[in-house]
Amino acid sequence: MPVLTTDAESETGIPKSLSNEPPSETMEEIEHTCPQPRLTLTAPAPFAEESSCLCQAPHEKLTIAQARLGTPVDRPVRVYADGIFDLFHSGHARALMQAKTLFPNSYLLVGVCSDDLTHKFKGFTVMNEAERYEALRHCRYVDEVIRDAPWTLTPEFLEKHKIDFVAHDDIPYSSAGSDDVYKHIKEAGMFVPTQRTEGISTSDIITRIVRDYDVYARRNLQRGYTAKELNVSFINEKKYRFQNQVDKMKEKVKNVEERSKEFVNRVEEKSHDLIQKWEEKSREFIGNFLELFGPDGAWIEEY
Repeated sequence: MPVLTTDAESETGIPKSLSNEPPSETMEEIEHTCPQPRLTLTAPAPFAEESSCLCQAPHEKLTIAQARLGTPVDRPVRVYADGIFDLFHSGHARALMQAKTLFPNSYLLVGVCSDDLTHKFKGFTVMNEAERYEALRHCRYVDEVIRDAPWTLTPEFLEKHKIDFVAHDDIPYSSAGSDDVYKHIKEAGMFVPTQRTEGISTSDIITRIVRDYDVYARRNLQRGYTAKELNVSFINEKKYRFQNQVDKMKEKVKNVEERSKEFVNRVEEKSHDLIQKWEEKSREFIGNFLELFGPDGAWIEEY
């Protein structure tokens, strides 16, 4: 694949075609054929191998100011965001929304690390890599998903995917023997910060599940999961099932009490209506009696 310069790298470790250094060779004008951002959301975002950027036109180094002004006009700005994206939630979606809307015309590539890499450097995941890849493909802000993304971004990776900028929150991310895995990206002027969403994270969700483990175990037993599938001991299974039966009995008693209250309320309403009718009839009867038998009653006047 032709590139703007030779494969030599600048002092920052970023390929010269993505650095601020002027090109050593000039190429004739070639029209950009970069994939365009998704406009209609009728299908999931493609994987990188299905939508590789085979554009042979040179991808000149952009400044953040240029990109925010809508430059270049003949191709989208290629923004890259990466992560684990386990238990994909609104915090992930908000970060990707920010990455997508950093510039007027952005093509958002999202790298998702594999299970092997994640378990090695971060820990065990709830969702496997295939599930995490699929979750990202169905996010409206994502234009392309890169499977088995690297833990640390190499010049070769940036060059292969023609990445202009990398979007991530600005907290130094120490991992794989580095104090900040994005340090070289920041030094190259390719880093654009996003803001984390407070109050939601994968760790928070897992903490809730662990804290309320009994509740969720009982819930899934009720829904037909076996104790073996839930990794629940024989004793705990019996305890949970007994608790479920107790809860059912409580619910029945509660329903009976509520129905009893409704019955009493209806009786009270009927009694009130009946008493009111009796009072009305009594007044009517007394009035009629007085008309007939009172001092000036019609019955007396006849005699």
